[in-house]
Amino acid sequence: MQRILVDQKDITRAVVAKDTAATRPLDAGEVRLAIQSFALTVNNVTYAATGFVLDYWRFFPSGQDGMGIVPVWGTAIVTESRAEGVTVGTRLYGYLPMAEGLVIRPEQTNPGLLVDRSPHRDGLALVYNSYVAVKPAAPQDDYLRSLLQPLLATSYLLSDWLADNDWFGAEQIIVGSASSKTGLGLCKFLAEVENRHFRIIGLTSAANRAFVEAANACDLVLDYDAVGQLPQVPSVYVDMAGNAAVKQALHSHLADHLRHSAAVGTSHWDKFAPPQNLPGPKPQFFFAPSQIAKRRAEWGAGVIEGQITAAWKRIAADAGDWLEVVVHHGLDSAPRLWADLAAGRSHPREGHVLQL
Repeated sequence: MQRILVDQKDITRAVVAKDTAATRPLDAGEVRLAIQSFALTVNNVTYAATGFVLDYWRFFPSGQDGMGIVPVWGTAIVTESRAEGVTVGTRLYGYLPMAEGLVIRPEQTNPGLLVDRSPHRDGLALVYNSYVAVKPAAPQDDYLRSLLQPLLATSYLLSDWLADNDWFGAEQIIVGSASSKTGLGLCKFLAEVENRHFRIIGLTSAANRAFVEAANACDLVLDYDAVGQLPQVPSVYVDMAGNAAVKQALHSHLADHLRHSAAVGTSHWDKFAPPQNLPGPKPQFFFAPSQIAKRRAEWGAGVIEGQITAAWKRIAADAGDWLEVVVHHGLDSAPRLWADLAAGRSHPREGHVLQL
């Protein structure tokens, strides 16, 4: 079996390498998975860019100094099992390595839900350690789930968190990197709010402005260099890009009109820098699993998960209008695709999937 290793000092560089961990003999309680397909998006690049800060490198240790395995979302099938209740042929959706195989130590916590209890994953967010049993499906269904479920789940949780905070009293919610799938999803969920008292403003590059406008989810779309045109009214900034220059310009322009500044992603990871001496509120990181944990505590297990599922499927229903699924075959195609995504050479309409 093979895996993809990413240079932790230069995350644009990825190489194909042998994977002995996925083929080792199983211990009691373990199962072996063969990965069937997974999505690759700028979200995965964010995992690499924040891998040390947010522990993403811990999920699938490479055993090689300076080289890491980036997590992806995808579908796998059980090919060998020494775990009670987990049968060969079971298909699972969840957090996987950029690789052809994986060994996990599953614990069934609910019908159709497994949690990997491998020691190295202890203490990591439950949502990332969970695997959901899925029925055999057409490849396109697997592709859409891998591409959209994790990204639109974050979009929905962001909208839920904003509502939970009464929109911070904002008259406009500004979404940075509105062409990203997570950013566009947030705009679409915000547009669903009944009797909303805020405008939705998308920020994007000049090249992607027409794409965002065509999605009809924003009241206004501006280029990054036009943040000085933003009305100076109570505002929230949800930053998917992590572009330090844009953040500085926006904070300087809005200053005390900015009620909250949320850092979500780093799609512009190469332009990221820790914020220093920014006018207005200090940016605060939004961690989707924390909002899930809050809602579980308030509403009970399964409620927020059901809402997320219904929400992403609702938005995905019209995905054909704004998403083109691009399928790549074989793990050997991953390094070049990864380099293109990391360098921003992918059109926002494209959703890339690797079929193994």
